[in-house]
Amino acid sequence: MQNQNSWKKVFFSGWICQFVLTLIGFNWVAYTLQEFGHIPWPAAVIGLILFCSFASLHIPLGGLLWYFLSKKLNLQHLQKILLLPLCISFFELTYPMIFDWHFGYTWYWADWPGVQTSEIWGIKFLSVFSIFLNLLFYFAWSARHQKKQALLYLGSAMIFFASINLGGFYLKKQLPPPNASVNALIVQANIGNLEKQYAEKGAGFTDFIVKEYFSLTESGLKEFANEPVDFAVWPETAFPVRMNPRYLSSGYGYQLVDFLKKNHIGLFTGAYGEDPRSQQVSNSLFAFNNEGMILTPTYTKTVLLAFGEYIPGGDWIPKLYDWIPEVAQFARGHGPVIQSFGNIHMGPQICYEGLFDWFARQSSILGSEILINVTNDSWYGKWQERYQHLYMTLSRALEVRRPIIRSTNTGISSVALADGTILQTSPLHEKWKYLYKIPYFKNPTLTLFSKWGYWIPYLFLIFWGVCIFGIKQFTKS
Repeated sequence: MQNQNSWKKVFFSGWICQFVLTLIGFNWVAYTLQEFGHIPWPAAVIGLILFCSFASLHIPLGGLLWYFLSKKLNLQHLQKILLLPLCISFFELTYPMIFDWHFGYTWYWADWPGVQTSEIWGIKFLSVFSIFLNLLFYFAWSARHQKKQALLYLGSAMIFFASINLGGFYLKKQLPPPNASVNALIVQANIGNLEKQYAEKGAGFTDFIVKEYFSLTESGLKEFANEPVDFAVWPETAFPVRMNPRYLSSGYGYQLVDFLKKNHIGLFTGAYGEDPRSQQVSNSLFAFNNEGMILTPTYTKTVLLAFGEYIPGGDWIPKLYDWIPEVAQFARGHGPVIQSFGNIHMGPQICYEGLFDWFARQSSILGSEILINVTNDSWYGKWQERYQHLYMTLSRALEVRRPIIRSTNTGISSVALADGTILQTSPLHEKWKYLYKIPYFKNPTLTLFSKWGYWIPYLFLIFWGVCIFGIKQFTKS
């Protein structure tokens, strides 16, 4: 990019880079389009190409900003090199992505201790750090014919990398021991896409799905009979009917209440809700105590997935929903809430919302002690997405230092503790249940990230910009 002499070439080289990176990380989009939209594979591949064309435009946009600033400020070679990661990082922090994936999540996957520092500045700053760390590797490569200088750059990179990992190791050791615990039974009934669709359309599968969850939950209660079970967790839209209070006195709602009373167990379950004003269907998370009483407030999904749960512009052009009937038209919630189960304050989130650090941050500010995420990943096959989504969601535990429970329809279900430790993970596409003993903090304090961590990446970029300006002034003098 730095060798290009026109803004068009800079943008195009950045666009090629983002296209290739997106194709590597999100090639599963073609499978999802085919599975969800029932479109032919050639059309799904075209959809993937379109997605790769726009998903990571922060890279070419950062290149454009770099090009025009370099020209405007008349920067020299070194200053231009130092400016490039600043511009790329700025757009990575601000560009709205459908899937907010970045380099910071690889730290969690690799289990590097430095990921523990996300309680200070969030996972996103680790992405910024990774981009800037590559500067030293670039300098080392540029000086590869000057051995001492190249080794100096490589050594500096290793020192920075080791320092942040030592800091993370120290932070983990300093965590106080949790002062409470809860036992949660995660139930994964392996309900696939066709069964859910048939149930939603009244094709006889509702009874089958309900009985599957009842049976598997009872099996789990018997298997773990020697341990107290505080509540069960069923995944996103596990209960395939509307679940508002007026639906609980008859039909499947009544069966659920009777089941909970009989087994004396609480429940968090995804189901369909109903907006009281518009009567519009919602994607919601309901909580019940062990007497079958519904707990308030019910949580309604706020961050809806574009082209899955709503069509952008559909409010202005309702006809779009007639043209693309596969896309749902869900009512939108009003942000994070706290669901209190006894004296435990739960922070609910549904599927896609686990990708956004601001959502977990707001939940922790409201007073959550445990985060709970229900998900349906059955549209994505067995390839990358399952693992990407798992690590992105569970990383929220590190940022806010609260455990997070993740329940899915077909996998991967698990729990991450406040220190980031990932407990037993479920198999893919298998019926499964597991009782987790989850230690947590009563009335936990807010992490630095929860308080003001969003400022740190921007302050770092401002500091870096001042350094570039200082180098420019020094060179002038």
